[in-house]
Amino acid sequence: MSNATMENLTIQDEGDDFVDPWNVKSTSDKGVDYEKLIERFGSSRIDDELLERFEKVTGKAPHHLLRRGVFFSHRDMHVILDAVEKEKPFYLYTGRGPSSGSMHLGHLIPFMFTKWLQETFDVPLVIQLTDDEKFLWKDLKLEETKKLAYENAKDIIALGFDPDKTFIFSDFEFLGQCPAFYQNIARIQKCVTYNQVKGIFGFDDSTCIGKISFPAIQAAPSFSGSFPFIFGGKTDVLCLIPCAIDQDPYFRMTRDVAPRIKFRKPALLHSTFFPALQGAQTKMSASDPNSSIFLTDTPKQIKNKINKYAFSGGGATIEEHKEKGGNCDVDICYQYLTFFLEDDDKLAQIKKDYTSG
Repeated sequence: MSNATMENLTIQDEGDDFVDPWNVKSTSDKGVDYEKLIERFGSSRIDDELLERFEKVTGKAPHHLLRRGVFFSHRDMHVILDAVEKEKPFYLYTGRGPSSGSMHLGHLIPFMFTKWLQETFDVPLVIQLTDDEKFLWKDLKLEETKKLAYENAKDIIALGFDPDKTFIFSDFEFLGQCPAFYQNIARIQKCVTYNQVKGIFGFDDSTCIGKISFPAIQAAPSFSGSFPFIFGGKTDVLCLIPCAIDQDPYFRMTRDVAPRIKFRKPALLHSTFFPALQGAQTKMSASDPNSSIFLTDTPKQIKNKINKYAFSGGGATIEEHKEKGGNCDVDICYQYLTFFLEDDDKLAQIKKDYTSG
């Protein structure tokens, strides 16, 4: 791909929602316009036809996060389903950038879904903890980011992944232990110019070289050859990456590079953003404790945060709410239920009761 074409992979159009791997900001109370994002990023919507094929191939009803459009976009999911039908192997790859001592509810979404995918397909999973990224982007000491990675790993382990088929690694620890991983990073770095990463990620002349080279580190786990101790040196095992769509720029770059270094393109499943307590205009962020509910918060702390900060779609008064009903499109408590309440009938009843006042 030429520099000009790669630079067209930028992440914001003038006047639209702002979405990059580090920041999300919408101009609408309803949050990001995901249809526009699909068009801008060039991905494909997860439609009824794909959900039906998913159920046919797996013999299971699609996960509620798929049914409700929380995971709404994909790249090459049909290639993964083709492989399953042909009994060809694939593996899962997801990750976490540890910037706080505890994960928050929004961080759970890709991991909850990934756990279901692992159970459904019975496949290996690699989980990258990008402590190096947080050292480069945040005002944190190197030792602090390593400690945060360790703490976040405990949150991830608690979700119950298959210990025999799950590999969790810190970049700071793993990079010096696995030559194959670093060799793939170098292969990727050789194929991507500064102008290209500048166009994709918005880097400028003041950006440190660590940030400029980091995308190759996040790209490398997309290739099975990075993990010879898992795949026995095979370099052609397909990879499926469940992630929030703000991470897509990394993997568009990866997919462009893959055929040039004779590897297979990773497939992706993209999720929407988990909204901040204050509303869907931005995502829940660990850097703003008042926007987030952390896994270590007590029931009392959670109740206080919801009562104090959660954006309501209800009427300004009880009388107005009874007359006009609530707006579930913007009500944060209802939005959270769409992520965590698995029973479709219960969710539909709550929506009916709330919107009718």
